[in-house]
Amino acid sequence: MSDSFEFRNVTHFTAGAIGEPGQRVFYLQLGDEEATVTVRLEKQQVRALAQYLKGALDDLPSVDVPPEAQPLIEPTVAEWTVGQIAVGLDEADGEVVIVIQEQQPDDEADEEDAMLFGESDGGKIRAHVRADQAAGFVAMSNELMTKGRPPCRLCGQPLDPEGHSCPRLN
Repeated sequence: MSDSFEFRNVTHFTAGAIGEPGQRVFYLQLGDEEATVTVRLEKQQVRALAQYLKGALDDLPSVDVPPEAQPLIEPTVAEWTVGQIAVGLDEADGEVVIVIQEQQPDDEADEEDAMLFGESDGGKIRAHVRADQAAGFVAMSNELMTKGRPPCRLCGQPLDPEGHSCPRLN
């Protein structure tokens, strides 16, 4: 069973990548003054979380302070790999609540049941993130996505340095 974490006063919320484009490993870090947790996830999960947070910020009070990008804290050692991410709004406190569940090797139906009913043996992170921190995450994630491989102008898939077999040319 992996460790679980809860952060009510988040001081660190960021994502980053290590490695060369096409070979990068993506990480998410959350923490408070006492501890920081690093988990591994997919690029698409970072992008989806940022897009969702951007939409969620429309339902929260506006952010007056410009977001500040936070780098990954070294050493970057993942506790576990992310499976599912759930996001909710606490409009009363002006926060976003993020719940991150560890990826499980079991059947997908069992994973969904475990997520719904809280019967998972996997790790979980629950974090209350302020609106300005969510805005910073969105900005940083957008920058992170631009540092990847450029997309093919025909199919949109990433171009490899060794070449690209575009399915639209067949």
